[in-house]
Amino acid sequence: MAFPKKIKKHLPLVPKKFGTERRMELIEDVTDNGTYLPKGVLHADLDKGVLDFVKERLKLVVDGKTVPTVDKIITTQSWSQFTETWKFQDLDKNVSLPFIITVRQPEVIYGKFQGGAANIPERLRFFYYSVPTWDGDRKGVDVYKIPQPVPVDITYNVKIFCNRMRELNEFNKIMMQTFTSKQAYTQIKGHYMPMKLADPTDESVKEIEKRKYYIQNYKITLMGFLLDEAEFQVSPGITRQVTMFEVDPLNKSRKVNIQPPRPDTFDLNLLFVSGNTQLSEVFRYTADIKIQNTTNVDTYSVFINGNFVGSDLEIIQINDGDTLVVGVTKTNPLEESTINTIAHLVT
Repeated sequence: MAFPKKIKKHLPLVPKKFGTERRMELIEDVTDNGTYLPKGVLHADLDKGVLDFVKERLKLVVDGKTVPTVDKIITTQSWSQFTETWKFQDLDKNVSLPFIITVRQPEVIYGKFQGGAANIPERLRFFYYSVPTWDGDRKGVDVYKIPQPVPVDITYNVKIFCNRMRELNEFNKIMMQTFTSKQAYTQIKGHYMPMKLADPTDESVKEIEKRKYYIQNYKITLMGFLLDEAEFQVSPGITRQVTMFEVDPLNKSRKVNIQPPRPDTFDLNLLFVSGNTQLSEVFRYTADIKIQNTTNVDTYSVFINGNFVGSDLEIIQINDGDTLVVGVTKTNPLEESTINTIAHLVT
């Protein structure tokens, strides 16, 4: 007894994702198995991806049996040799029909995946991902860069051999349903690549002296790209060093001079250690900072909230919530530098 038309045969237990969630899902597919770089794609990967597409998406079942598919890509050069040494034979050494093969054209042309034009000159590498690092002493970031993929167009001919029109019609229905919009997508090593279908051609053998059988050829163009892992680049970015020291808890604290609870004036010294030429600080009060003297400083520049204020200033006016950045040019780059200032609170 057939199911009513309104009864669903399959219930979607996992809801499909859309928008930002779908894009994040695609990124996770690319960066799975613990890698932060996309998987490389070469010619052999494209051939295997198309062959898997033919086996899975274009699977043909006739009379409860799956039509066999040749498990390798056949080039046009080996096509004539393949026809002379058929592997699909019966006990009488006759070709056992039906079966499906995939033939690849040898030429690979510059593709139209990116519009058909080289929009970025040379093989420049561009930022792809930043990965935090920690070696026990230093905390930093590694910057991953990759070049622009090379678009390629590769033509494949999917051929079906059969001796009954019913098998030919069934395979034609699968092809039309798969390429209902003249294109379909295949996933090759985590990358989605489109494929376009051209009009099918008939190569059937109809001579009276020979055995009659149908050969239907479907021309598929894969609009893929090449991505060589040898061109990937990983370079270190920002690095911070953590210094730790121990304090003896048995030492008695020294007596310190009592200071006013909120002094209006206090010393504010800027220390640039060896190898460091820039300091940044967020202020939680309003003050006028007066420069007193400098040590091992040729010149210095002042930035407030990312805006350049001036060089070698005598007074720096700071408001509550401002971010002050001071960069110095050292007289001796190997030694530390100091800018001694006095901060006057403004109420």
